[in-house]
Amino acid sequence: MTRASIVSGLLAWYFVAVWGAGYLATKVGLQYAPPFTFLTLRFCFGLACLVPVALLFRIHWPGRRGLAHLAVAGLLMHAVQLGGSHYAQYLGMSAGVAALIISVQPLVTALFASRFLNEILKPGQWLGVFLGLAGVALVVWHKIDVREVTPGSLLGTLIALAGVTAATLYQKVFSPRADLKAATVVQFAVSAAVLAPLAVAVEGFRVVWDWRLFASIAALVIFASILGVMALYWLLRRGEATRVTSMMYLPPVFAVVLEAAMFDVVPGALMLAGIAVTCAGVAMTVWSRPWRSSISSR
Repeated sequence: MTRASIVSGLLAWYFVAVWGAGYLATKVGLQYAPPFTFLTLRFCFGLACLVPVALLFRIHWPGRRGLAHLAVAGLLMHAVQLGGSHYAQYLGMSAGVAALIISVQPLVTALFASRFLNEILKPGQWLGVFLGLAGVALVVWHKIDVREVTPGSLLGTLIALAGVTAATLYQKVFSPRADLKAATVVQFAVSAAVLAPLAVAVEGFRVVWDWRLFASIAALVIFASILGVMALYWLLRRGEATRVTSMMYLPPVFAVVLEAAMFDVVPGALMLAGIAVTCAGVAMTVWSRPWRSSISSR
């Protein structure tokens, strides 16, 4: 096993852990600020955290076209994806339904990557993609309540699904070599610029100032939005889009398991079976010999 493969494995599991824990941190934060306001605070805090980084470390800023590509990818990943998913939860969609819909992303990514990016998946890898989705459905089944699904919340979740899928593919194709620090600064800035007017116009920028709000924002910004997204982009550079995004099946599983552990909930047979099926599906997609891709960086 090479050093690069070890680093990739550690970053993949880090991404799974922080993305899964982010579900719980978001649930806490939305109790004190509505979605657009919460996200505006999140990205402004993120920019404040990145100022010392920009001053202390050398950042390679891309040209005009590169900045435009980073801005588009950032709006899709942060403003569209998080705005849609947060608003769906804010409108009452259960966490189980939201997680299940957004977990379709690896399947959608596989379909687009095989069609437009020339990524060739073996039958076992396709089976792994479908198994992963089935496993997530089993894990979150006890949290699914279709009675809470409204047209608005469903639309928000579908927008989030489209945003994260498009962002992954866009970043892979148009900004595969961008400086990750520059990418994060640009993407936070454009997301805050778009969401702040919405927070004022739609929500009146209502905030209940509480230490738990600050804690959730700090955790989401530092561990998820900065380090987690950097890890995702780094993994995309070294692997095919389908294989990397198959890891997106695991954060909802991690979130459910973490929530069960925090509240002393004994997992049922269905949840345990779902965890096993999800892990098997991800393994079938990830732990295989690399397949050919026209844009693979290796």
